[in-house]
Amino acid sequence: MTTPPITPSATPPITPPVGAWTTATIAEIEREDRLVRLRLDVEDRIDHLPGQHYVVRLRAPDDYTAQRSYSVASDPADPLLELMVEALPDGEVSGHLHDEARVGDALEVRGPIGGWFTWTGEQPAIAVGGGTGVVPLVAMMRYAARLGVADRLRVVAVGKTLVDLPYAEELIAGGAFVATTRENLGSRVAAPPYPEEIGDLADGVERAYVCGSVGFASYAQRLLGEIGVRADTVRVEQFGSTGT
Repeated sequence: MTTPPITPSATPPITPPVGAWTTATIAEIEREDRLVRLRLDVEDRIDHLPGQHYVVRLRAPDDYTAQRSYSVASDPADPLLELMVEALPDGEVSGHLHDEARVGDALEVRGPIGGWFTWTGEQPAIAVGGGTGVVPLVAMMRYAARLGVADRLRVVAVGKTLVDLPYAEELIAGGAFVATTRENLGSRVAAPPYPEEIGDLADGVERAYVCGSVGFASYAQRLLGEIGVRADTVRVEQFGSTGT
């Protein structure tokens, strides 16, 4: 079966505009351990590209504000904007979203933001994500599935356990290579991905994406180099303990 070409009407603009600050209403919320999945109805929403992020800003009665950036998990065609947030120790924004936020609450948001870490489907790509770093890769997978170009995207997802890995079941069902480092997964012993396990995924790729913590990003870039991915094709998005 041949892969259908992506027509201009199906391809978002390469340099998307950045949305202004607006209001998003929580339409759905789902909590699981340290994670909270938010689905937002965004006023005057601008279509995003897979890989972009939004800034969420909280405002106290005294006008004190705190804000953090979160990758978008939803496909651009989804009528709601989906974010997956990990509650971090002492995280002002993530803690509120995980513990206090309710359906119907209004949030200040700005986005979509980012043009570097985006994938529009034309180029065969490999994407490696660790922990919540898989969130933008889920957006890419959903986008690829909708356009019928899933064979152009190879995803490697790494988590401590399946419970700790966001979207674990969806990633597995979508054909991602999933590795857990603190529990065995089927017959696979707990360990990060080995080059020989994912080497075939690099065949023919023209672009690579890495998303995760600073340490994970460094590891993933080395891994991609070991399986023959050129360094100049790799785009990296990393985050620190602040979640920014």
